[in-house]
Amino acid sequence: MSNLQLKRIRFSKEADNWLRVLKSRTGITPNILCRLGLCLSLDEQGIPIPEKYPEDSDREINRYTLLGEFDQTFVALMKQRLVRDEIADDAEMDALFRAHIHRGVILLAGRFKNLSDLGGDLVGYAPAAS
Repeated sequence: MSNLQLKRIRFSKEADNWLRVLKSRTGITPNILCRLGLCLSLDEQGIPIPEKYPEDSDREINRYTLLGEFDQTFVALMKQRLVRDEIADDAEMDALFRAHIHRGVILLAGRFKNLSDLGGDLVGYAPAAS
């Protein structure tokens, strides 16, 4: 399986709006919110549909800002998820990575209203068994 090829992530208007709301609720920057959302989405059942998340906003984050020093860790988590979903097509990795980030941001928005919600849930978080 190849590595992630994306250098920049462009967001949908929906995800962009939720990132603004979540930042105002929590004070957490969008790149960190995306990391949290990615982890939530990777743990969710089902495969996100990339076509649900058009690149129709002006928000764009470069990969290093998004993943930082944990780039290899997030790529490894994504590869693990692709294996779990039995997806062997390397060409789908970029689209699914972006879709997982988008789905995750939307999941975060629905689950957390403020910073204390976020902290309490993540402290008690236990990943689902595969």
